[in-house]
Amino acid sequence: MSTDQTARVLAALDSARAETEASLIEWLRIPSVSAQPAHAPDCRRAAEWLLRELAAIGFTGRLRETPGHPVVIAHHPGTGAAPGAKPVLIYGHYDVQPPEPLELWSSPPFEPVVSEGPRGPRLVARGAVDDKGQVMTWLAALRAWHTVAGGPPLPVTVLVEGEEEIGSTHLDAVLEEEKAALAADFALISDTNMWAPGVPGLTVSLRGLAYVQIDLRQGDRDLHSGLFGGSAGNVLNLLTRILGELKDEQGRIQIPGFYDGVAEPSAEQRAAWEALGFDEAAFLGAQGLSVPGGEAGRSAPERLWARPTADINGIWGGYMGEGSKTVIACEGHAKLSCRLVPGQDPARIVEGIRSFVQSRLPADAQLNLQVFGLAPGVAIPTDSPAVTAARAALEEEFGRPAVLSGGGGSIPVVSSLKGILGLDSLLMGFGLDDDQVHSPNEKFELACLHQGSRSHARLLGRLATRG
Repeated sequence: MSTDQTARVLAALDSARAETEASLIEWLRIPSVSAQPAHAPDCRRAAEWLLRELAAIGFTGRLRETPGHPVVIAHHPGTGAAPGAKPVLIYGHYDVQPPEPLELWSSPPFEPVVSEGPRGPRLVARGAVDDKGQVMTWLAALRAWHTVAGGPPLPVTVLVEGEEEIGSTHLDAVLEEEKAALAADFALISDTNMWAPGVPGLTVSLRGLAYVQIDLRQGDRDLHSGLFGGSAGNVLNLLTRILGELKDEQGRIQIPGFYDGVAEPSAEQRAAWEALGFDEAAFLGAQGLSVPGGEAGRSAPERLWARPTADINGIWGGYMGEGSKTVIACEGHAKLSCRLVPGQDPARIVEGIRSFVQSRLPADAQLNLQVFGLAPGVAIPTDSPAVTAARAALEEEFGRPAVLSGGGGSIPVVSSLKGILGLDSLLMGFGLDDDQVHSPNEKFELACLHQGSRSHARLLGRLATRG
């Protein structure tokens, strides 16, 4: 693929900036909140919107129905691609998080507003960066290739789901049943961040997840704390004591077998992280925090990317209304999430949690453990042709090398794509740490939108040249 043709595609993208922004605003106005049944029709509208946009640039597509929200699957054979060339599978999601609490938004969440920020104009709306704005980065690139060359320079398959924000409930079944339609060379995903404003990044590892709810019961009913206090067991005291023993004084997690399979970073990896100059004080300070947590004796990048965690996400029981009610509760509940690294088995972690809690219960207490999420950690090969092409494309666009970093969160689809379709993923995202993902006033900076679009256009050209 000639550099002249890629240059024409980039010029077409620059000319279409206003159109790209207007298109994204139109899509953001659709309140595709997958978690709320009242918005099921809006989720379908968002999927249909994308399908129409893809059809307009030569893709053949369909809505793949599921018991929940539909999945968009579309394909373009590419222009001038070699016979038998494998497609790139581009993944995204059109569903968004609930916008509540609404009173904390500076403008209505589904009435997108372009406002001025410290680094330039930004688009504020629910879904602006997660993930409609990032989908638009590659959709705009595909539009520009269609304008210049009649289509992308290599085969492209698009897979965009509507349940990512609720755990991709039905996606694995779709992947299993659509293996032939989704066969590809690798998967390209834009649902991650750059390293910093103006500094591109590729995410080359992700932590997995084991998410459980601990339900304890002790006794038949709530009791009067005056009549029974001092004799009856208190399930909330019991629960909090157990949770307080999850970590030792050095921050090391005490769940049996928790660190089985966890590898130490190499000296080269530690040196690379040190060279990044990660400013943990600034990272925490932006969130109103000042004291680091996690394991003692580990660097911040290591704790964020290469070490597993265990965090209490919620705890409740007894009386929680206004005023006082002196009861000894008979039920206590807690939600616990463990971020896992490659080498850990999520199912074994759950059994370790079960053993940890059960071994600390008195004879008259019962445990029920609900499992809400399981995903292994993922390591992405950094020497693959796709990563090599992405690094070159990003350096061309930003004028500086891309930072290869880990991701502290989980993207379960990466594991599913590998386990079911055998595909490695290229995680090339354009969000920023301060985009307020899942929070009120979510935003996407227009510079990130347009440089992301140009980066995808460059990447497609390089992948076609690679063959």
